[in-house]
Amino acid sequence: MWEVYLDKRLRSIRMMDMEKLTTVVVLLLVHSNAAKGAMSVGVGIGLGSPPAPSGSPVASLTNAYTALQAWKSAITDDPLKILDTWVGPNVCGYKGVFCADSEDGIATTAATESSLVAAIDLNHANLQGTLVKELSLLSHITLLHLNSNRLSGSLPDTFRDLTSLQELDLSNNLLSGPFPSVTLYMPTLIYLDLRFNNFSGPLPQDLFNKKLDAIFLNNNNFEGEIPQSLGNSPASVINLANNNLSGNIPFSFAFMSSRLKEILFLNNQLTGCIPQGVGIFTELQVFDVSFNSLMGHLPDTMSCLQQIEVLNLAHNKLSGELSNVVCSLRSLLNLTVAYNFFSGLSGECSRLFNVGFDFSDNCIPGRDMQRPQPDCSIIPGGSLNCLRIPTPNPLVCAALAENLSKHTNARSSSP
Repeated sequence: MWEVYLDKRLRSIRMMDMEKLTTVVVLLLVHSNAAKGAMSVGVGIGLGSPPAPSGSPVASLTNAYTALQAWKSAITDDPLKILDTWVGPNVCGYKGVFCADSEDGIATTAATESSLVAAIDLNHANLQGTLVKELSLLSHITLLHLNSNRLSGSLPDTFRDLTSLQELDLSNNLLSGPFPSVTLYMPTLIYLDLRFNNFSGPLPQDLFNKKLDAIFLNNNNFEGEIPQSLGNSPASVINLANNNLSGNIPFSFAFMSSRLKEILFLNNQLTGCIPQGVGIFTELQVFDVSFNSLMGHLPDTMSCLQQIEVLNLAHNKLSGELSNVVCSLRSLLNLTVAYNFFSGLSGECSRLFNVGFDFSDNCIPGRDMQRPQPDCSIIPGGSLNCLRIPTPNPLVCAALAENLSKHTNARSSSP
């Protein structure tokens, strides 16, 4: 369910025809030439302020020709014959390459003395090959979209020279190696999509210190604990699903930007409790921690998630009563708590039991499709001490952040 919801939302944001993409490129280029302090221009699902391009446009096109021809030579299979158009010095006429005039911001397909390569969009081109270091010569490029190809290897270190790049989409390829740390040196990057590749190893601490609005790392082989720096991220969307991440959800999770809309931890190896601070995110729409080994009771602060639409807690070891904290959330479209150890239902949850939400394979007396009694005799995590923050009853969500901050300060100052 979450995949359908997320893909639908992403398509509405990211899928654009060539005319719209050209318009975005022009807006970006105009913005990059504007004076400091001018209005920001939205791109994808974030905002960016790239530095003004420097250097001669003529030299820029010469460099672009060098870069694109070097990359063309590293492509070993082009079944759609896209690169057949990559002939001659007029790179603005190459299929998938978008230029704009550096002086007036008008999109162009014919190279002029003031033309700059502003974007490359080769999504679904099915190209086989590698990325080459010469691509860093595209110093004015703001968008690089290469999803759904067969690119292998890693990102060249020279990519740190892409100082105007705002969107990098390398999803659905065959890239491998450790997390491409070169992306952390791109000063204007706001959208990073590395999902469905073969990257492995730990996530770097600095990843969540970047001003990224969207972080998609799902369906790789990342492992180790989620860095404590998670709480520093200003992102509105983070997807870490389908990796090999372990340990607890960092306590700093409670201090992320309140504008967080979607966060997905599903299908990892996470343990411990769901952090009490989850209720901070009053704009959160998707929260999926399914297929982990989380234990303990659900935090009362979940009652503050009044914008939540998809809440998936399935296939964990959570216990206690399913209360109105969850079942009274007014925006819920999908609630899944199957394969846990919940032992009771509130009146509101009872009302939802037969309306499409999944409460199966728990320990709820008198209900169908529950675990056999022997499985419920010992509740996992019975000795787990999940943090519970005293809050007013009923919970005043506006005061939650202040209470959490006070409690955290008290814990940190105690011997």
